[in-house]
Amino acid sequence: MSPVAPVVRTVTSTGSDPAFFSVWDIHSYYGESYIVQGVSFDIREGEIVALLGRNGAGKTSTLRSIARASTPEVQKGEIWLDHKPIHTMKNFEAAQNGIALVPEDRNIIPGLTVQENLELAQIAEPVGWSIERIYDHFPRLGERRDQEGTTLSGGEQQMLAIGRALARDIKLLLLDEPYEGLAPVIVREIESILDSIKNLGITTIIVEQNAIAALRLADRAIILDMGIVVFDGLAQEVLDNEDLRQQYLAI
Repeated sequence: MSPVAPVVRTVTSTGSDPAFFSVWDIHSYYGESYIVQGVSFDIREGEIVALLGRNGAGKTSTLRSIARASTPEVQKGEIWLDHKPIHTMKNFEAAQNGIALVPEDRNIIPGLTVQENLELAQIAEPVGWSIERIYDHFPRLGERRDQEGTTLSGGEQQMLAIGRALARDIKLLLLDEPYEGLAPVIVREIESILDSIKNLGITTIIVEQNAIAALRLADRAIILDMGIVVFDGLAQEVLDNEDLRQQYLAI
């Protein structure tokens, strides 16, 4: 197989405002380790973007940089959401301004029921979906509202983590490995939930090792390799380009 030259471009797709979310020249470090090496991209309002790459490519670090998590440390670059400078904010301020990160480990709070996990998300303004609306979209959570969150199955915990994000008034949903560790039948259920979120027009970035599933959900794909963007285009282009998938995604 001949090497595939990196293809870096911005492809307009759905939505109305090309500047709704922008990452510009982000450089992030874990100590001395240089992880995110000048990543830039734009997302239109309502788009679903699959952020893909091999293990260690910088995908989770990019998500955490966007969410202004304490690690990795962003030492250069700008992040703008709905014309607000996220790069000047702390983690809680980014959350207050509409960024919700659903991490790979889901961060369900031990000792609290499903209901209490959701209520805790709504202690501070701005509040998003009502808890009853969340239960309407996640009926299984409604059935288990009095069960401790950490005792739920993996798929149910993922539903709770997403529901907790929607309990806030969010503008950008960041999903880190939502299918990780789930049985295929549960993956299909989570896919259906994410498809319904897409239909609601919630702007989303999804990092997922199950690249085919992510690409089928997404409007666009951004591929990282060694901390840099090597492809930014339509998700269908990646699905149609076997050489590109093999070189950067090993699929």
